[in-house]
Amino acid sequence: MALSLRQRTAPTRSLPPLRGDAPGLLLAAAGVAAAIAVHAAVPAVPELTAAVVLGMAAAHLPGLRPVVRGVARPGLSMAGKRLMRLGIVLLGLKLSLDDVLGLGWATVAMVLTVVAATFAGTMWLGRRLGLPGDQPLLVATGYSICGASAIGAVSQAAGSEEEDVASSVALVTLCGTLAIAVLPLLQHPLGLDEVGFGRWVGASVHDVGQVVATAQTGGAGALREAVLVKLMRVALLAPLVAGVAVMVRRNARGAAGTGDGVSPSGSRPAILPLFVAGFLAMIALRTTGVLPERALTLAGNAQELLLAAALFGLGSAVHLPTMVRTGGRIALLGLGSWVVVAGVSYAGVLLTT
Repeated sequence: MALSLRQRTAPTRSLPPLRGDAPGLLLAAAGVAAAIAVHAAVPAVPELTAAVVLGMAAAHLPGLRPVVRGVARPGLSMAGKRLMRLGIVLLGLKLSLDDVLGLGWATVAMVLTVVAATFAGTMWLGRRLGLPGDQPLLVATGYSICGASAIGAVSQAAGSEEEDVASSVALVTLCGTLAIAVLPLLQHPLGLDEVGFGRWVGASVHDVGQVVATAQTGGAGALREAVLVKLMRVALLAPLVAGVAVMVRRNARGAAGTGDGVSPSGSRPAILPLFVAGFLAMIALRTTGVLPERALTLAGNAQELLLAAALFGLGSAVHLPTMVRTGGRIALLGLGSWVVVAGVSYAGVLLTT
């Protein structure tokens, strides 16, 4: 049957514009794809490191800057928070209590000492340098535990400002990337064998991907030891987040002038946030040994993608002019913390191997 004139001339409906979180999530997905491509081209650069750098670049490129700071901002912020939480939950599947206990109590004590000394020393130096907001807390967390993932977890327990989170992630990522090039050059001058080098890397380098990239230069034995020691540090994420939540609740109680730990805004910070409880549950699940290797591999791939998207979102929140104003102080904090974590962990390795 012939179409009527009305049907033939009806205007074509266009797709509605993307709104809400969609533009930012699509941009984060593109950033993840680009980070994967960078890692494939240069294997020494971990995907998570590339994601942070690409996020920072997107925030300052003239063509993308209005999009990043405009329509894409809600989705990028959501990626930096919610996708980070999911990634941290899946991070628990990398850790088995049997592996940690297999390191021996001397190594466990060494890791605890490194974490405590790095965290306390970085906090002290950051306050002395007068860094604003939660930057000392976040940098201390990143250096002592597991880089950007730990910063993301603690920032959400503390309610940190996005700019503080972004600048801290940028600093920790930069220093961790430098470790990939610097630490292998020091293995033989410091007299470290394969096992000792692996444990030193695992105790002193921040992100898990950076640990793998650094330790693999020392051989298979170094890589195994580095990953085990690193995962021991990751296990300390849950008690650290709980401690920060207790501190925030105590500060909120003092600010509100009440005894119930409720902040002036009416919120009560959870002592153990839900995503940290999920992280612990995944550790317990991995320890049971019921998950097949394929499931662990798929979960690991998903975790990398989620964290890459989250770190792209955080990187896009970095405002370089703001960082420049505190650049000297925050760089000095990064250098000082790097010296502490590398020095204390080196001494610990000498005493335990």
